[in-house]
Formats: sequence, C-alpha cells, structure tokens
Amino acid sequence: MASGSSARDYTYIEDTVSGIMSAWKYVNVHEDVYEIINLKSYTVSLKTLVDQIYELLQKPKNIVHTAMKPGDVNITYANIDKAKMLLNYLPKS
Repeated sequence: MASGSSARDYTYIEDTVSGIMSAWKYVNVHEDVYEIINLKSYTVSLKTLVDQIYELLQKPKNIVHTAMKPGDVNITYANIDKAKMLLNYLPKS
C-alpha cells in the first residue's frame, strides 16, 4: 500500500514561464544549439501536497491509499544545474 511518501518535482507557473522566456532568449543567441533543460521549483512528498490542499480547502481528509502502479518510482528529482548555468534559472517559489 502506498503511504504518500513518494515525492515528485513540481514547478510553480511563474517559474515555468521565467524558464521558458530565458530559454527563448538563449535560443535567439545560440541558434544552432539544442539543449534539454529541466525546470522545476521544488520536490515535495505526495502526503505533504495532499495535506496542504486539504488545509487550503478546509475540508476533512478523505484519502484512499492504493498500491503503487507498475513502473512508478518513489521519487523524481530533476537536476536544474544546466538551467542555472545556461539560463540563470533560479526558481522563486
């Protein structure tokens, strides 16, 4: 049974837009360069995210724990070092 301890990368929309705009400027200067660049704001556990949503909605918790799905992983963690180096990307949220 999954306990909500799995964690995922989440990206605040303003950080995403900032990263995309910085990438657009980078592409305009480096026309023949193709890069794969990760953008993210933070990594958070599913339990923490769900707790925060319930708190904001001021609703009682109604959580059903199920088994992890095949192929699922316990944590995702995007490395944003390249975004920091090439785009000066610094998530604010």
